[in-house]
Amino acid sequence: MHVRFALLLLAFVGTTSCATGASAAAPRNELTVFAAASLAEAFEDVAIELERRHDGLEVRLNLAGSQTLAAQLLDGAPADVFAAADDVEMGRVVAAGRAAGPRSFASNHLVIAVEPGNPAAVTSLADLARDDLVVVLPTDAVPAGRYAAAALETAGVEVAPASLEVDVRSALGKVVLGEADAAIVYASDVAAVDGRAEAVPLPPDPGAGIGYPVAVVTDSRRPALAAEFVDLLFAETGRDLLRRHGFGAP
Repeated sequence: MHVRFALLLLAFVGTTSCATGASAAAPRNELTVFAAASLAEAFEDVAIELERRHDGLEVRLNLAGSQTLAAQLLDGAPADVFAAADDVEMGRVVAAGRAAGPRSFASNHLVIAVEPGNPAAVTSLADLARDDLVVVLPTDAVPAGRYAAAALETAGVEVAPASLEVDVRSALGKVVLGEADAAIVYASDVAAVDGRAEAVPLPPDPGAGIGYPVAVVTDSRRPALAAEFVDLLFAETGRDLLRRHGFGAP
């Protein structure tokens, strides 16, 4: 079984990177899934499960920020399935006629990612305003950045981030590599790095209602397989895989 990743996969996640998006003349046994970066490990497992059911099938995962994926689809990039981290980017793709019938298949919530052991003693969003902390955030061009900005605004906290990262995994990577003291990310992202970062919860949860929609791309070259991939996300097997990677029910 071979699950190929394309675009913006980071070394600290522990996955492999292969060629970029599929060509227009994709082989019959290939399925291309465009998925938000935070879904990397969960979708790897879902893809492997689908490959197990279809001998010779290769699922290619194109992983990036939802806005990047939406832009690629709007530019005509070939794909079979699109899974986004919010309804905004999915809505753009649906409005352009490139996807239809999106359904929410998972949920997530925000946490503050810190170094193991929390040496900076971060306990709340208010701590992120401290002058002695290096804080990074995802850019508000991506869903995680918009959710983080809304959480800070709701809490009345002003943060001067050291950088605004291209996606949530890039923000988490700064903490994992010791280049930042804290970042606001999804709970599932911290779970994905196997103890190389620690999650500080944010009660009450500012990320309540964070949902992940998925849809079959309307001009998919493998519509039956694309629909099967989507259905797998709602089946017991898919839900178990998503739970293992820190995602909640839709």
